[in-house]
Amino acid sequence: MSSQRTTERVETVVIGGGQAGLAVGYELARRGLPFVILDAHERIGDAWRKRWDSLTLFTLARDTGLPGKRFPARSSTFPTKDQMADYLESYAKQFALPVWTGVRVERLSRERDYFVVLAGPRRFEARQVVVAMANYQVPRVPPFGRALAPEIVQLHSSAYHNPAQLREGGVLVVGVGNSGADIALEVAQTHATWLAGKESGHLPFRIETAVGRHVLLRLMRFIGHQVLSLRTPIGRRVRPKMLHGVAPLVRVKPTDLIAAGIERVPRMTGVQGGRPLLADGRVLDVTNVIWCTGFEPGFSWIDLPVFGDDGEPLHEKGIAGTEPGLYFVGLHFLYAMSSATVIGVGRDAARIAKAIAQRTREVMAA
Repeated sequence: MSSQRTTERVETVVIGGGQAGLAVGYELARRGLPFVILDAHERIGDAWRKRWDSLTLFTLARDTGLPGKRFPARSSTFPTKDQMADYLESYAKQFALPVWTGVRVERLSRERDYFVVLAGPRRFEARQVVVAMANYQVPRVPPFGRALAPEIVQLHSSAYHNPAQLREGGVLVVGVGNSGADIALEVAQTHATWLAGKESGHLPFRIETAVGRHVLLRLMRFIGHQVLSLRTPIGRRVRPKMLHGVAPLVRVKPTDLIAAGIERVPRMTGVQGGRPLLADGRVLDVTNVIWCTGFEPGFSWIDLPVFGDDGEPLHEKGIAGTEPGLYFVGLHFLYAMSSATVIGVGRDAARIAKAIAQRTREVMAA
């Protein structure tokens, strides 16, 4: 199969055409550097379009734009996921970024001076590669989920769109992160709903209020973007904990769950008689289970020694020191708490583009 692949040589390959990849593309184009962006989706922005229908961002429109282009909405509104998807598509078009959609990268390796990127019938050779993807790629579902009765509808949060996908009867939402709380509130309008797991805390204010929008969110942005970064002692100290911790609830409060009639239950520990078994020994007779249990990093396609024992990439502010020419953008706390968000990805992209420009000059001078 590899002998049938056509080989194309590109100076820099950016893997991933979401906000991280597009921001990198903008910065590379601004510096006049040749590159191509590869994205597995059929359309730019599909990673957002395919999320659940009612999803709304936690960031205001004023903070949601990428470098060079404001978000086209009233600054004090929270964009929907479809607005975000359309914005990314228009961003790529406005700056004429060379995004190749429908190209899924299967392997990344190295042969002497070039990285080798395999994607279907294509084989790319590149001196530099940017992996512009988040840590959250492969849906995580506990193995015991396979023991649930076949008539129970099971959906991971990545496949959930709206309550029309569910059977009549009760719904168990597993996981009390932001996706779990948001989805539980929605399905509780039409189904008896149980929410399993321990809450990781919540913001002590409403982000939708005037004070929340104009004062407190600005403060949070400053803390997440400037204070909790590798530039500060406190940022360096809390980073290891935050890399593996669970984010607090942003929009939903515990009182919202109570008001919606959602029953909070302990974590799900297994299956008994084809039904969900809880930590307190109860067995729930539900017809639907929605797994809001997070994601695995999903970097198994990278055949390079750049990962730690926990499977996370080893890097210094996005630069993989053990593999010169390999970079990461979009990872959780790559440089700051904001690094995996639209707020922080532009700054990281500029730093990586600068490193690529420097290395390009060094290679050409050698």
